[in-house]
Amino acid sequence: MMGNMLTCTWAPTVFAGARVVATNPTGEFPDSRALRGAVLPALERIEALGLSHVLIAQRWWGSGAEMEGSSLDCLAMTALFAAHTERIRLVTAIHPGFFHPAAIAKWGTTMDWISGGRWDINVTSGWNLREFDMYGIDTLEHDQRYARSAEFIDVLRGAWTTTPFSYEGRFYRTDGLELEPRPSTPLTVFQGGQSDDAVAMAAARSDWMFLNGGSLERIEGIVERVRTACRATGRTVRFALYAAPLVRRTDAEAWAEIERRIGAIDRDLANRRRAATGGAEGMWATTEDLSLLDTNEGYAARLIGSPETVYERLEALRALGIEMLHFDTRDELFNETILPELVG
Repeated sequence: MMGNMLTCTWAPTVFAGARVVATNPTGEFPDSRALRGAVLPALERIEALGLSHVLIAQRWWGSGAEMEGSSLDCLAMTALFAAHTERIRLVTAIHPGFFHPAAIAKWGTTMDWISGGRWDINVTSGWNLREFDMYGIDTLEHDQRYARSAEFIDVLRGAWTTTPFSYEGRFYRTDGLELEPRPSTPLTVFQGGQSDDAVAMAAARSDWMFLNGGSLERIEGIVERVRTACRATGRTVRFALYAAPLVRRTDAEAWAEIERRIGAIDRDLANRRRAATGGAEGMWATTEDLSLLDTNEGYAARLIGSPETVYERLEALRALGIEMLHFDTRDELFNETILPELVG
C-alpha cells in the first residue's frame, strides 16, 4: 500500500467540436451552452476523483498537425473553474512576454480571494515559438526567455509581499506598486524545463518543477542537478512528474497495447513536432518511441503494466523525490486501483 501523493491533471480547455478532448480540435466550436455542458461535468469529475491540483495550460495557437490544438484562454478558464470548485487547487500557466507581471499580480490576488486561497501560478518560459511570432511577442533566445521569466517571478513575489513595491529590470518595471486587496495566502510558483537556465531559475525562485516523463535515470539526473543548485541558494524545490498511466490486468496486456500504439505513430508528424519544438531544450529530446505517444513524454515515465507493477514504479519515483503525479485521467483501471491509494 502506498502513501499519499499530490495529484494533478490537465484542465478541460482543449476541444474537438463540443467534446472535451486532449487531442487536436476539429469541427465547429461549441456554443455557450454546449461549452459549459462539456467543461463543468469534466471539472466536477476531476474534483470528485480527489485530485489535489488542476493545471490550466495555455496553448495560444496549435496547428493540429505540427502541434497540439489551441486552448481556451487560461485566465478566463481559471475564473470559471474557481466559481465551480470547492477544494482543488488551480494552477494557471502564464507566459511572460504575453503578460506584464504587475497585471498578473493584481489578477492573481483577485483569484486568491475568489477561490479561497486556492490559486497557484506556473511560469512558462515558452517553447512553441510560432505562438510568439503570431502575437507579436519577442521570442528572445532561450537563456533570455528564462531571464525574462526570472524577472517576472521577482515582480510577482515582490508585489505579493511588499507594499509599495518598486522594481527596475531589463524587461519589467514597477513604481510604487500597491495591490488592493492584499493577497490572503503566500504565492506558490511552479515552472517547467530541464535546461541549465531552467535549473538555475528553479533553485533561485520557484517552489515546484514540472518534469516531463522519462527513465528513472533521466529523472534522477534532473532532480540531482536542481538539488545541487539549491545548495548554493539555500532553497528547496519540490518535483511533479508528468506521466500517462496505462494499467491492465497483466504487464503483457499493457505492453501489447503500447506496442499497438507505437505501431500507429505517424513518423512524419513526430518529426514535424520535434522541429516545431527546436527552441526548447528537453521536449521530445530522446529517440525512444514511448516519448512520441503524447506531447509531454508521459508514457516514457513507464506507469505501464499491472496495478502491482505500476505501484512499484510509483514507489521508485517517490524515492527519487517526486511528490506530485501529473497525469491524464483517462485510464479507468488506474483510477479504480491506484488513484484511491494516492489521494487517500
